[in-house]
Amino acid sequence: MTFLTGLLYLFIVIVFIQVSYYLSFLFAFGVKREEPTASRNIPLSLIICAKNEAENLKKNLPLFLNQNHPEFELVLVNDSSTDDTLEVMTSFALAHNSIKIVDVKSIEAFWGNKKYALTLGIKSSKYDFLVFTDADCQPNSTNWLKEISSNFSNEKAIVLGYGAYKKKKYSILNKLIRFETVMTALQYISYAKLGLPYMGVGRNMAYRKTLFFNNSGFNSHMKLNSGDDDLFINEVAHKNNTAICITKNSFTLSEPKTSIKDWIIQKRRHISTAKLYKPKHQILLGLFYSSQLLFWFLAIVLLANGYQWPLVSILVGFRFLIQLITFGSASKKLNEVDLIFLAPLLELFLISTQLIIFSANLISKPKHWK
Repeated sequence: MTFLTGLLYLFIVIVFIQVSYYLSFLFAFGVKREEPTASRNIPLSLIICAKNEAENLKKNLPLFLNQNHPEFELVLVNDSSTDDTLEVMTSFALAHNSIKIVDVKSIEAFWGNKKYALTLGIKSSKYDFLVFTDADCQPNSTNWLKEISSNFSNEKAIVLGYGAYKKKKYSILNKLIRFETVMTALQYISYAKLGLPYMGVGRNMAYRKTLFFNNSGFNSHMKLNSGDDDLFINEVAHKNNTAICITKNSFTLSEPKTSIKDWIIQKRRHISTAKLYKPKHQILLGLFYSSQLLFWFLAIVLLANGYQWPLVSILVGFRFLIQLITFGSASKKLNEVDLIFLAPLLELFLISTQLIIFSANLISKPKHWK
């Protein structure tokens, strides 16, 4: 057997793995139509942890205060800001008695650690049902809180939502960021629906305070700069206690990074936590990414050498077809349809960037959250 023949056999296996993943995502996420659940009107504590977010708070707090929900408090956590964040929070609190402020002073042991500040916010909240978002986020509708909270039940203690990024015209970086966000959502939502929840996004998620304290909160990874959302969910989520909410009214919208440097710094923090996931999740995610990488590498090598090019072309086309069907279905649900036919090119950019980030994280650890 020649070297190129061996690569062809490996390529066939890789295509099979990739198609299997995408079909499982399509079955779990793409096929079933999402329907709003009945409103439960439970009292909520909405928690926003902010560090140097004065301008975003001025713009976005009115949208959170205007939520169509009968009973909720807004817990604003000032994480040692050096701008006017605390002053903005105070001005809103004077006008709205539903706002509670937690002013966190920087201490050496937890400097630059969002989890310490967030824990203080959780401790100060008065309700058991907690909803989390960020200061640079906007709710997609006035029913955001109502739709997220309606997924709580006696059994469901975690609700995972979707945090989208705003669209920017004529920006390749913006499309890449949104593509990565959809691909991440496609995976964590699909795995949750298949009974294997492994992460959520802090821009849009909810859980019960009793679940947080019964599992000692962030104690097992408190000293890590990232992981207030994904590592905690990875520890405590299972198929019976986790719900998904991806109706369009339940989305949040965030401002995306506008420079490749800032985005890579952000992704370095996020990717650094994956090595602490449960082994089964590391294997599933690692196999998906490595098979993506090998698909592109082997396809390029085989086609460049003209080896069995008709068969290789058919396999490449088949894999792209399944990917487009799956990604297209998810994109329609997540309101990202402009990305569908750019998916192959954006995927190549993304896996190349992720390879660079993985390599950078091996050399040095990412810094504090802001």
